[in-house]
Amino acid sequence: MSAIDELITELARLPGIGRKTAQRLTFHLLQQPPEMVGRLAAALVAVAERVRPCRECGNLTEDQPCAICADPRRDGALLCVVEDASAVALVDRATDFKGRYHVLGGRLSPLDGVGPEALRLDRLVNRVREGAVREVILATNPSMEGEVTATYIQQLLAEHPVRVTRLARGLPMGGDLEYVDGVTLAHALVARQDVG
Repeated sequence: MSAIDELITELARLPGIGRKTAQRLTFHLLQQPPEMVGRLAAALVAVAERVRPCRECGNLTEDQPCAICADPRRDGALLCVVEDASAVALVDRATDFKGRYHVLGGRLSPLDGVGPEALRLDRLVNRVREGAVREVILATNPSMEGEVTATYIQQLLAEHPVRVTRLARGLPMGGDLEYVDGVTLAHALVARQDVG
């Protein structure tokens, strides 16, 4: 296999990158100065060598613990459970959430062979058992696997004196009912609120 084909194959393995996009990226990189490509390669190697999961929450970081866990202004009694580290950045950037996080490292998916032992559920239970957590916010994705994962965690924590909540689901602002899927519409109807 040629070096070009090898790079196309590797780029096509990335999520959201198909073979055509991988080809475009490869040929774009080939048109760049060698030092730019070298900086990209060095950045990839540095990330692979230095970034690890935080020992407290599982977020990806170079520091132990991560900046969020080390921040004394964060409310350690409020724990937001997410599927992966990218969700930490998303929630933190889009909201004014001042609690801490717990990264599961995936979601339950029996069809893909992902069971409870593959997730950081033991560490979550230990954090709750330590007694400092008063509320666990389940912020898993609104997919079938995300719902199964949230339900499993809710059952797992049922014996502990902690409040377990779920992110609200429903219709997006500016959305049109014609384009909303049935599951979202059903959740919005069930979670309706009083007005006035």
